Amino acid sequence: MTQDKSNPIKKNRKKIRKRETVFTIDIKNENTNLDIIHINDPILINIGKIADENAVSVFIVGGFVRDYFLGRERSDYDLTVVGDADSYARLVASHYHSKVVSYPKFRTAFVPVGHKKLEFVGTRVEEYLPDSRKPIVQEGTLIDDLTRRDFTVNAMAAGLNKKNFGTLIDIFGGKNDIHSKILRTPLEANKTFEDDPLRMVRAARFASQLDFSIDSSIQQAISKMAARLDIISQERKTDEFLKILSSAKPSIGLAILHQTGQLKYIFTELDALGGIEVRTDNGREYAHKDILYHTFQVLDNLSEKTDNLWLRFAALVHDIAKPRTKRFIKGSGWTFHGHEELGAKMMKDIFKKLKLPFEYLPYVENLVRLHQRPMVLVDDGVSDSAVRRLAFNAGEALEDLFLLCRSDITTNNPKLSSKYLNNYDLVFKKVMAVQEKDKLREFQSPVRGDEIMKICNLKPSRTVGYIKTLIEEAILDGEIQNEYEAALEFFLRNKDEWLTRIKKEKR
Repeated sequence: MTQDKSNPIKKNRKKIRKRETVFTIDIKNENTNLDIIHINDPILINIGKIADENAVSVFIVGGFVRDYFLGRERSDYDLTVVGDADSYARLVASHYHSKVVSYPKFRTAFVPVGHKKLEFVGTRVEEYLPDSRKPIVQEGTLIDDLTRRDFTVNAMAAGLNKKNFGTLIDIFGGKNDIHSKILRTPLEANKTFEDDPLRMVRAARFASQLDFSIDSSIQQAISKMAARLDIISQERKTDEFLKILSSAKPSIGLAILHQTGQLKYIFTELDALGGIEVRTDNGREYAHKDILYHTFQVLDNLSEKTDNLWLRFAALVHDIAKPRTKRFIKGSGWTFHGHEELGAKMMKDIFKKLKLPFEYLPYVENLVRLHQRPMVLVDDGVSDSAVRRLAFNAGEALEDLFLLCRSDITTNNPKLSSKYLNNYDLVFKKVMAVQEKDKLREFQSPVRGDEIMKICNLKPSRTVGYIKTLIEEAILDGEIQNEYEAALEFFLRNKDEWLTRIKKEKR
């Protein structure tokens, strides 16, 4: 069998051996001014003691060290073990009367301790084949392990053994990059992303979570390699995407995804919102706003007020159907009539495609469908029935709907912004007043289905539901009060006509 001289893993390991020699000398040199991080977590102290008792070298790595310098708390710890991570994890689990979830193929083991999640990884080298989502894992050194990590800020470690407790190991300058608020890769960006393309999405995620910029080499590499995301499962891409959506300012990460060409491989319909089309009519140019960047602004506005992930998702997709409903009207300009209803209908397919939990689908559908309704109700002449219907249709999401609507104001004109906000306040007061008057928060047909079946001699069927709907419609239209006696009288007065009509429709 011929040796593959172009094997990047072997080439990198030769370089790593040289680095490791320097690293060993630095740690042993008593005159070296080493950084020490102060670790006072009892769990990490005990992990170090267990390691000393069993002659194992263990290090806390990645996010814990990064967040130490950022002053952020963590509940999950990544620990690198020089040797057999699974055996050592079992020692820790036994000490804490916990359990081990082991993945020997990846030299990884998980141990829950209280509210903390501990992940133990044996020092390793990873190789990804061009069409594979999963790495080939080989045993490596600590420096191998740090080199394989995604970004320099995540490629730092600190010792937990007595001889090096808290000693910072930072061979790629991660601490300086934290101070400079920049993301760089330990190896060349092309190599880092070739190994695991999901790291390209993680670049956007960390930029958004940490409010960091990304190095130009990263941006260039991602732009060239974005199509590699096709080999990554949608579940993994969506997980990173939702983490971006949960960050303090989601537009940072989302803009990076769009600008580097990644977004179309994660959420095609969202990417399609980008761009501006210009038409000329009678010498006048008509252009609509860039819907994607308007959406990002709406999302950022909303994110300042709530961390409700699914309300944020609703903001992200509230205009999702605009490209499909876009029409140019001569002498008038661009219109997007019906985008809210079509957008709501698109949600089911989007949830399927993104592998999102369907329990949140009705909530998102409803907010997308209703997001323009409150502005229609600004006019003083609007009837109580229209306000009543909005409250009924929004249900428990009523306040979330108005939060979304207020966030949808992105004009740079302070007077217009103030006017729109005031209009929403007026509509909200109308809705609350009608709700209070009509007791709509407890709204449902006062005449129940079993009573309808008994009076009309019906079995459970669509007819029963249809009659209940007619009663509810009468209440919403203000024909009758939301009270049992009024609803029963209305039902008894109309039931024969309704039943006759239903029979005719069935023929």
